[in-house]
Amino acid sequence: MNTKLAQRRYDLDWLRVMGILTVFIYHTGRFFNSEYWHVKNPTTYFAMDVWETILSNWMMPLIFAISGASLFYALSKGRPGKFIKDKVLRLLVPLVAGIFTLDILQLYLERQTHGEFSGSFFQFIPHYFQSGNFAWFGVHLWYLEMLFIFCLIFLPLFLWLKRGSGQHLLARLGSFLASPRAVYLLALPTILCLNVASRETFLCSLGWGGGSILTHATFFLSGFLIVSHEGLQKCIQRLRWLSLALVLVLLVTIFILYMVFGEQPFGTPLYALFFSLYGLWAWSWVLAISGFGMLHLNFTTPTLQYANEAVLPFYILHQPVLLSVGYYVVRWAIPDALKFFVIAAISFALIMGLYELLVRRINALRFLFGMKPLSKAPKAQPREAVLVQ
Repeated sequence: MNTKLAQRRYDLDWLRVMGILTVFIYHTGRFFNSEYWHVKNPTTYFAMDVWETILSNWMMPLIFAISGASLFYALSKGRPGKFIKDKVLRLLVPLVAGIFTLDILQLYLERQTHGEFSGSFFQFIPHYFQSGNFAWFGVHLWYLEMLFIFCLIFLPLFLWLKRGSGQHLLARLGSFLASPRAVYLLALPTILCLNVASRETFLCSLGWGGGSILTHATFFLSGFLIVSHEGLQKCIQRLRWLSLALVLVLLVTIFILYMVFGEQPFGTPLYALFFSLYGLWAWSWVLAISGFGMLHLNFTTPTLQYANEAVLPFYILHQPVLLSVGYYVVRWAIPDALKFFVIAAISFALIMGLYELLVRRINALRFLFGMKPLSKAPKAQPREAVLVQ
């Protein structure tokens, strides 16, 4: 196992920020695709379905892989108790705060849009706590809930692999995957999870940002593995162009299969083929993006430092703001393409304004949004005391 990787990995910070911005773009597009969503544009488009499928194939897998990689470094900083406390403050607190505040607004807009409730926002609040309305999964904050659960479940395994007798196993696994072309075997657990059960089952449903609970877990575990081994990371860098080529080939292949055969029932050979290619496609994305990121993004700037602190509040705020803006904009008599850009531009400005003017500056809000409190400025010494010294 490589012990030189203790310094901060700025490429992970850049990719995390880019990943969350992609989530923002993805959710802006959901007003216009054919799938059910909280608020919808009167007209939907097949081209947007294709676009959203492409984004969802790699967006959350990349974010979960980064989360697993970040956990590898976080476990170097202290005891498990400190790690769990940090995850409670960073993930659980904003999740609970969001469930009892921002999620009420999102469910209200959804019920209004689909004609399931008529009344004011304040009249809806009691209905939110009724069965079928209460968002125990956090609406868009399901990522925080899932990540928190993953951290608790896999913590003993990660401690064994990083600090215990499992270090040798982790190193051998990394060395095996670093051999020529073996890195693509990382896709095998994901492919197995995609084929293990019907999409109707809870653990295998693809309703979690285009992936399932099981597939997200495979990316989370693999992110931890990848950053534990320097040779494996160099292999991913070397194969970045091959990974990108696979992305394009698999995109065309999957699209053709879908257009020719349509959706296939679980258990059929075509179903297995389609979702095997889908899993490999997701991993090709992650490996290509990670490879280019490792090579070109391991540097910091003031912009990155600002964005890295803002990324979690931005994620928490983005969907409620998008829905609030889109609820009105989709009714405007303007071209739908213009609606997309208006919703994105206004929402981005509002999110950054809320963050900069309120969340970033008020410690109570920083706590609720999973941020560390502002450090107190040292008291200035009286001039007389300075002169005496």
